[in-house]
Amino acid sequence: MIRVLVAEDHTIVREGIKQLIGMARDLQVVGEASNGEQLLETLRNTPCEVVLLDISMPGVNGLEAIPRIRALAQPPAILVLSMHDEAQMAARALKIGAAGYATKDSDPALLLTAIRKVAAGGRYIDPDLADRMVFEVGLTDSRPPHARLSEREFSVFERLVQGEGVNEIAAHLALSSKTISTHKARLMQKLNLHSVADLVRYAVEHKLV
Repeated sequence: MIRVLVAEDHTIVREGIKQLIGMARDLQVVGEASNGEQLLETLRNTPCEVVLLDISMPGVNGLEAIPRIRALAQPPAILVLSMHDEAQMAARALKIGAAGYATKDSDPALLLTAIRKVAAGGRYIDPDLADRMVFEVGLTDSRPPHARLSEREFSVFERLVQGEGVNEIAAHLALSSKTISTHKARLMQKLNLHSVADLVRYAVEHKLV
């Protein structure tokens, strides 16, 4: 039996995923979480083979949670389930430790296949994304500006877009406000943007929110 922990902040989506997994004889949902902090706490007490991880959760988001999950003594395989069908986002998640990346508009049967594949030690990429990743991510000239952000800069970027201020981000990431301000200045420079409103516009245009 493959034990799955579902981390998704939208209750309706989470319940739908649980029902889908419950229909498979070889899969079992053993836990759930609606935010990153709850996920990390649940993982400490709930053994599982696969974490189905929403990338856009409140608090500690999916990208921030991946390295923390990987640092556990017996880390489960991480299958990211995202509303973003963006090649750069998928590449970023896989680079920092996810075993697979599926989108929320995937065929339900493919999601079950993906869970089984990563549980067995394999890797999975949404078929529609695979070709785009080969071409978009591999060719530096065609990469969008946000692909040049470091993991920490991208995390700060996401939180700024969600309306968090520098002090709030500093508290969430356990860093000083000065450090966050430095990351903010660097990411603004890399994206050639000048205000949070510009960041929000950029995020919408590139389907990052």
